[in-house]
Amino acid sequence: MKPRPQPATEPTVPSLHRWNAVFWVLLGVVPPALAVADAPGTTRLPVLVLLAVLALSYGAVGLFPGNPVLRPLPYLYVLVVGLGAMSYLLDGSAALFVVTLPHFWIYTASTRAAIALSGLAAAGVVAGNVVRQGWDGEFLTGNVIFTLIGYAAGVSIGLVVHHITEDSDARARRLSAELEGARLRLVEAHQRQGAADERERLAREIHDTLAQGFASIIVLAEAARSGLATDPGRSGKQLLAIENTARENLAEARVLVGSAPRSGVAAGSVADTLRRTLDRFTEDTGIDVTSELPDVICDQQTRIALLRCTQESLANVRKHAAASAVKVVLTTLPYGVELEITDDGRGFMTRDSHGFGLHGMRERLAELGGDLTVTSSVGDGTRVLAMIPTDGRS
Repeated sequence: MKPRPQPATEPTVPSLHRWNAVFWVLLGVVPPALAVADAPGTTRLPVLVLLAVLALSYGAVGLFPGNPVLRPLPYLYVLVVGLGAMSYLLDGSAALFVVTLPHFWIYTASTRAAIALSGLAAAGVVAGNVVRQGWDGEFLTGNVIFTLIGYAAGVSIGLVVHHITEDSDARARRLSAELEGARLRLVEAHQRQGAADERERLAREIHDTLAQGFASIIVLAEAARSGLATDPGRSGKQLLAIENTARENLAEARVLVGSAPRSGVAAGSVADTLRRTLDRFTEDTGIDVTSELPDVICDQQTRIALLRCTQESLANVRKHAAASAVKVVLTTLPYGVELEITDDGRGFMTRDSHGFGLHGMRERLAELGGDLTVTSSVGDGTRVLAMIPTDGRS
């Protein structure tokens, strides 16, 4: 949100204004008050009353800057009249005028107003001095000269400070605009990255669940169709497997559209989950599977990752390996859990493999701090080793 610009009537540098108030009292108000301490009552009383009015007016504006009654502009007019009156009452009032000059720049909205009002105050001081000296007296007294020099110096310094302030404000606005633009670009980049990550996650989930399920359904349907005449009993089992796989795919689809628990995997022992997957694989393909699946304790995320790695590895065996045997070993280690899946199939050159399945497994394991190692060569089968650190998760 763009910061609200402060009105010119509000001090933008409170600490600087406080110091200005201290100096104004010490150098502007106190010296005239001390100067009339021994003066006759006809002089002392008006001077003290006038100083009190100026001090109270300044204090009211400074203490209540938001009060609609105590506006700075009326105070500045009071200041103009008060400085002229002080010049009439007391010699040497030019010092009070010079010390008071910053007020005209602090409490006006423009340089033109500051120059005009401070010029009006200077004219009042000169006029008060002339009236006090008399029209037949010397006009260019030290008090008048000091007033005019102070006014000229005040205008010059005020213009320089105003120019510097404007440049600083312009730079601040440019910097704020640049920061806002950078923030918006960063938000857009985060949104794009989030969308890309979500697409990749969905693609991985679809590949590991729905796509594998549909591939299994196709293989089973082809086998059932070819065996309807010769082995109807086996074809019936294959049709049942198709039905079960379709139900599982439906459940996974509901997970992906958000109408079912996020994992899509029923709670339970990881060994039982993997054993059911291996039994289904054997039933569907006829490939012999041996396993060592101890009751490993792990969290749900680790269990899902192990299941997906097993499903992807078995799918690759079914589609590419032409294997006759598969071995699955689950091991608990001090630093984590390992899943090893080997087959005696035709193998492949790992450097030439760029499939989405292996990439998806690596990404899934990397999210848990784990890693995937695939060892294979043509004619020597394949070994897939998945490692997931537990880090105390259970």
